[in-house]
Amino acid sequence: MRRKTATFGSRKNVVYTSKHWKLLKAKREKVRGIMESLVKAGFNPILYGSIARGDVNPASDIDIFIPGVYSSYRIELAVDCVERRIVQATPNYAIKGELIVDESTTISFPLVKMKDRELDFYKFGGCINYEELLKNVRAPGVDKRLVLIVPKKLGHEEIPIDETQPSEIAKILGVGVEIVKERARVLERRREVGRTGVFLCVKIPPNESFESVLERIAKRNSIVRQQLLKRF
Repeated sequence: MRRKTATFGSRKNVVYTSKHWKLLKAKREKVRGIMESLVKAGFNPILYGSIARGDVNPASDIDIFIPGVYSSYRIELAVDCVERRIVQATPNYAIKGELIVDESTTISFPLVKMKDRELDFYKFGGCINYEELLKNVRAPGVDKRLVLIVPKKLGHEEIPIDETQPSEIAKILGVGVEIVKERARVLERRREVGRTGVFLCVKIPPNESFESVLERIAKRNSIVRQQLLKRF
């Protein structure tokens, strides 16, 4: 019996309209200014998701990630934001800080050391760095439908991942096979039962730092405390 999958649709080629190219250009122009500020501050940010892949729509959010553990103060000096929060998707995932620049733009960064497998998450969804953004590179990645988006000159090709071996997908994305299998399980379950929330989501008061709030959380939460031990 063929296993149940979370994908829909079939393998196809999508040709972008002039309206689509203009939308992608506009969103990337906004990204460029933010990433430029971060690069000038000494960081190596990556853009991930639909804007990195190219398959944007008007509701596409801007998601930027800063690899490596840095003082949150340095990052906050580089960009303005309207909200700050600490998040952790599950007890097994790294704790991260988030700067909400506006309603559609988020900058995230790890507050503890991340596993290589977690870093592959960004490649799985498609990501590019600042230099690649300047060169108009579009990266392959898997969207929330579990469809692999492969950029082409006139648009992109869509390949439901259940039609391709995990090892082939891993090769295209430059990630380990395990992250392909894991993300497929997570996204499939999300489509079946919906998003179940996150393990940790705490807003940072205006007069406190990410680090001070995290220390306070760790005193009463043993899981966070264990994560904090791996911070550096």
